[in-house]
Amino acid sequence: LFRSQIAGQAPEAWRRLMTKIAESLIGYLNAQISAGAQAVQLFDSWVGCLSPQDYRRYVLPYTRQVVQGIQAGTPVIYFGTDTASLLELTKETGSSVIGVDWRTDLDSAWARLGDVAIQGNLDPVVLFADIPEIRRQAKRILDQAAGRPGHIFNLGHGVLPDTPVGHAKALVEAVHELSSRHPGNV
Repeated sequence: LFRSQIAGQAPEAWRRLMTKIAESLIGYLNAQISAGAQAVQLFDSWVGCLSPQDYRRYVLPYTRQVVQGIQAGTPVIYFGTDTASLLELTKETGSSVIGVDWRTDLDSAWARLGDVAIQGNLDPVVLFADIPEIRRQAKRILDQAAGRPGHIFNLGHGVLPDTPVGHAKALVEAVHELSSRHPGNV
């Protein structure tokens, strides 16, 4: 559907649309940096729906354009959901950090990506569990990161509606406490 109805039948329209979106994002993100942001994140929540071939052809060039257009020296985090089949391609964006969701183990991500900073990847549903389980899961993620430099602990997506605020706070406290045992983690 994607290839045939949008990009495949009207490749010039697709190119113009994506170029306009990329230029707008570059302007917006650089304005955020000028206003004080120390890092920016491209959050591509539907990218995992694409095949590697479609991602390489229809998305990667424009994502790379955005990353290259960001003010030099500013870290760029690139995060997409359900990207296990695209992981190596996401590294080709030139981003400083690759975000992974809960479907990809950190060990597997590092094995496939090499020496790169990774953000992730606790399943946000864990925040509905009891606090001891939240702590166990936080420890599991931090143990997988094993103190590697550049790991940024994060949910493998956003905070879900109705997440208990106390559970989110408990996660933050657990990560602070447990990551002191793994000094490479952020």
